Amino acid sequence: MLSKEKLRKRYSKIRKFRYFETNSSFFKPFFKLINPLIKAKKKTIYISFYYPSNYEVNILKLLEKIKKKKKIISILPYLNKKNEMNFTKWQYLDNLKVNKYGMLEPSLNLKPNVPDVMLLPLLAFDTKNNRLGYGKGYYDNFLNKYLKKNKKILTIGVAFSFQKYDKLPTSKCDVSLDYILTEKAMIKK
Repeated sequence: MLSKEKLRKRYSKIRKFRYFETNSSFFKPFFKLINPLIKAKKKTIYISFYYPSNYEVNILKLLEKIKKKKKIISILPYLNKKNEMNFTKWQYLDNLKVNKYGMLEPSLNLKPNVPDVMLLPLLAFDTKNNRLGYGKGYYDNFLNKYLKKNKKILTIGVAFSFQKYDKLPTSKCDVSLDYILTEKAMIKK
């Protein structure tokens, strides 16, 4: 079995060379999943997004559509002073700044919000919806913290179908995702 580090290098290259721009049909399964949640909830739903970089699936089109939904508040990750990941309200085209890893994050309104639904970028995923991230553990640490408090967060990895790997190496800190959204399907755990 390949190590996580070797898999990261392999899938970074694969994603770079096989990347393609998505169209709005990519996100139809996402709306089929969350529309009943929106109707069932009386309050606002917080959905965490990521700002795409390094050949991640471009979810900016989804952000454009979400801003039209009244019961959804979009939130984006940022690193706090303790180097922990949090999420804060962010609307499409609001100001962003570059963090120490070269990633874009909100620059204003850094009041933390806990997501109800979380969209996660990834380098690879497997048949059990395990996610291979970039190796810093920010998403897993955040999820482990809130899932221990019995906060249910619906997790959806966003990837291209070619990012699938048979069986990823995992550790006890890794959190398996509820769904993986690709251009071919919404894959349930």
